[in-house]
Amino acid sequence: MLLELVIRNWALIDSLNVSFEGGLNIITGETGAGKSIIVGAISFLLGAKADAEVIRTGCEEASVSAVLKLPDYVPPELASWFAERDIAPDNSSDGASSAGGEIIVRRVIRRNGRGSIFIQNIPVNRNDLEECMSFLFDIHGQHAHESLLRPINHRKYLDRFAGLEEQAAAFNALFRELQDKRKIAENAITSEKERAARQEILSYIIDEIEKAALKPGETRTLEAESSRLASFEKLAGYIETAYETFCGSASALPLIRKTQSAMQQAASLDGALESLAERISSLFYEAEDISRELKDYRANLSFDPERLEQVEERLAFINKLKKKYAAKPDAREGELALASVEDLILERKAEAERELDALSQSEENREALKKEITALERTLFEKARILSAGRSAAAAELSSRISVILKALGMPAARFGVRLEAKGGSKIDDGGLAGGAAQSTPFVIGPYGADDVEFLFSANLGEEERELARIASGGELSRVMLAIKTALVAAANAPAESVPADGISAGDTSAGTLIFDEIDTGIGGEVAIAVGDYLSQIGAAKQIFCVTHLAVIAAKADNHLKVEKKERDGRTVTQLRTLQAGERREEIARLLSGDLSGAALAHADKLLERR
Repeated sequence: MLLELVIRNWALIDSLNVSFEGGLNIITGETGAGKSIIVGAISFLLGAKADAEVIRTGCEEASVSAVLKLPDYVPPELASWFAERDIAPDNSSDGASSAGGEIIVRRVIRRNGRGSIFIQNIPVNRNDLEECMSFLFDIHGQHAHESLLRPINHRKYLDRFAGLEEQAAAFNALFRELQDKRKIAENAITSEKERAARQEILSYIIDEIEKAALKPGETRTLEAESSRLASFEKLAGYIETAYETFCGSASALPLIRKTQSAMQQAASLDGALESLAERISSLFYEAEDISRELKDYRANLSFDPERLEQVEERLAFINKLKKKYAAKPDAREGELALASVEDLILERKAEAERELDALSQSEENREALKKEITALERTLFEKARILSAGRSAAAAELSSRISVILKALGMPAARFGVRLEAKGGSKIDDGGLAGGAAQSTPFVIGPYGADDVEFLFSANLGEEERELARIASGGELSRVMLAIKTALVAAANAPAESVPADGISAGDTSAGTLIFDEIDTGIGGEVAIAVGDYLSQIGAAKQIFCVTHLAVIAAKADNHLKVEKKERDGRTVTQLRTLQAGERREEIARLLSGDLSGAALAHADKLLERR
């Protein structure tokens, strides 16, 4: 649960410190007041990417920090996450026993684009932050319901509900490994003639680079020497001027020596001058050292046209090798700038040696590769069956649970379904991929298994369930997404036996703060009342943050906060504050009609009484 939020120098916010309670926290405000700024700052704290543009004008950094209270039931994955990083919540003896403890999270972004993140004063990276906060928060943005229109996301929702995300990710890693091995097999040289020709080319590459006897950093050293030799006359002139100015009879060194002698004599008469005398002595010794080095350099300075020719020839030779071997067609952008030319050429030699070695053992390698591919295919087919069985069982449960929640959201005849089909179009049943009679039947696997998942929906009695993306309106999509979010958060953060059929009940102790940014898009009237009632219901078990523009939803708030834009010291600032009873009445009236007329205030009173 979010107990306290502190925002500094974020967009139009100069300084904001707000405390929150559990239950349903409603956030309202006029268009342009900065509601999205508040949501953006919270998203930043949860791990979202951000750039320096969010920093308030005139400031060097922006920061968002929060005090979070952990729930009584902490998911084992989160407890392990804390333990692995030696993060111990307050009121907790260690990271593995974190139930009910508190943590402080702080994230900073600076003008140079760099930032820092701390959880309990332990530095973490952005991926770590995002992973940790995903156990505690679930945020639904203004356009997130659009993800329901893409069936590719339906598999993700089902896997999350079924607790199969890790299995699906592991399957995907194996699938990609199989693809890589198949590609290697497809590209393998099978013809003896082609293999011999390739071996000859590789041997030539290795021999040419080996004979070049390249040294690390050689190109840069040669380029510096070439520049020095090519500019000998200018260099010699500069050195002569420096020598005469610094080491000649009327130069700096004799003057410094004379100054040193005088100051030593003066210091013997006045002890206060000892420090200054020592500094001048140090200057003299440093000047003497410079003088010796300058004399040596001048004495050894000579022009060698033969050496210049040798250097230019060597550079031309290395440049020829560079064009042939360093500028790889598939080189990453900036690779040539980051690595030395010699490194890239030697890397090409190493690649050629590896390929030559592989070709030398190609027959053995091909046979071994075939066995690896076969073993991977068997493993993937078995894991696909296991995933399908888990999805099949979860699909019925998810359908039932969301249908129940939709009834609570003012859709008494609504039905939600999950269609699970084998890739290729055949229906998966108990005798198919889940095991049984048809277990030996070949089937197609994809990156995340053998299943195509799509959500189905029917809003009206007597109408068959059809593809959600084809028939649901904007208001229906908002409610379906609210139902899915409720079901997913409850399933992911509590033991299965404690999750009621309607997703969340007052007795639910599972973790999670839900954030809805304008979940009321496309709804109004009785539907809005039903959504408000449902948010109030789950607010009895969860901490909810809901940005809304509907008065009937705002009236359900346990805590009502308002975003306001003010002018302070000639600048615009965004504020967030908790409204008291009289202020709530006026804000709800404003949401109803845009003014504080008697009729609007009377209507606001009725909504608040009905709560």
